Amino acid sequence: MKVAFVQDWLTVDGGAEKVAKEIINCFDDVDVFCLIDFLSDKDRKEIIKGKNTTTSFIQKLPFAKKKYRNYFPLFPKAIESLNFEGYDIIVSSSYAVAKGLKKASPNQIHICYCHSPIRYAWDLQEQYLSQISGVKKILAKIFLPYIRKWDLRTADRPDFYIANSKFIAERIKRIYNKKATVIYPPVDTGAFTFNNKKQDYYFTSARLVAYKKTDIIVKAFAKLPQHQLIVSGDGPELEKLKKIATPNVKFIGFVKREQLVKYMQEAKAFILAAEEDFGITSIEAQSCGTPVIALKKGGYIETVVENKTGLFFNNQTSQSIIEAITLFETKKTIFVETDFLENTARFSIDRFRDEFKTFLKSNAKQYYS
Repeated sequence: MKVAFVQDWLTVDGGAEKVAKEIINCFDDVDVFCLIDFLSDKDRKEIIKGKNTTTSFIQKLPFAKKKYRNYFPLFPKAIESLNFEGYDIIVSSSYAVAKGLKKASPNQIHICYCHSPIRYAWDLQEQYLSQISGVKKILAKIFLPYIRKWDLRTADRPDFYIANSKFIAERIKRIYNKKATVIYPPVDTGAFTFNNKKQDYYFTSARLVAYKKTDIIVKAFAKLPQHQLIVSGDGPELEKLKKIATPNVKFIGFVKREQLVKYMQEAKAFILAAEEDFGITSIEAQSCGTPVIALKKGGYIETVVENKTGLFFNNQTSQSIIEAITLFETKKTIFVETDFLENTARFSIDRFRDEFKTFLKSNAKQYYS
């Protein structure tokens, strides 16, 4: 059996990369493909076992390391240029264009683990366009319809879809008219161990990009000066967030895993405001015994148990977050260790491997046993 694993791009150790790692671990040997690969040596060893990758022509384009997203009109052509001749199974991990790869033979099996149909071409299109201007916005308006048409035209290319949540399975059905099996992503619940000794601060951690909505969390704490917020993460929104922050908000940047675990363990609550497809960090926080205060939409509805492992707010506004924090402070719900452990067990790494291997045995049994 010869297996190819395909990811949109490999640049940092994020949520999709954690899934990539565990998919790769389900096979004895895998060749890795992607549009671009700028992983550090440390992340390469951790995520793809130190393997070299086969990349597309975008890898060699000017400024590709920092500005690869500017080449998004070329992504379809780039993914279609990769050659998968000689492989029995192709597994794509797709949140952009990986699902649109071309098989070399009809006998090959293509399984797509879909994190989401292309966000900026579908559900987040208006938000994406509102964040850009000038020539870039003009070009985006020209090319986004092309990307959507290509995305729909290639929906039949995977033989099977796996969705990372029921929320995404519904999106796949709505956009592609395809049925998807739900296998929740793997979360290293063993690393984020339970701790009931909490400090007097709230915590949030994310890539500091617009759709994460960290700005409304920061604005909420501007009106809650008696409470401290610690923000972990880096990204293009960092300077903007610092400008609107009040003295009770502390930015700690990107932190190493050991530090992240400690901040998670000791926070009185973990706050999340994005409409996430799944939300791995919410599971990591719950594994620490830290209640989650999250938007009542998307994947969080599936991962947070209200009044047992956290609570929700209904709207992506600072006022809605303020009301949730006020309720959290006044209600003083007693959160129980067994509730956290029971909930997070649904998302463990061992559970993911078992479910993914079972899926392979059912749908690629001629190659995988």
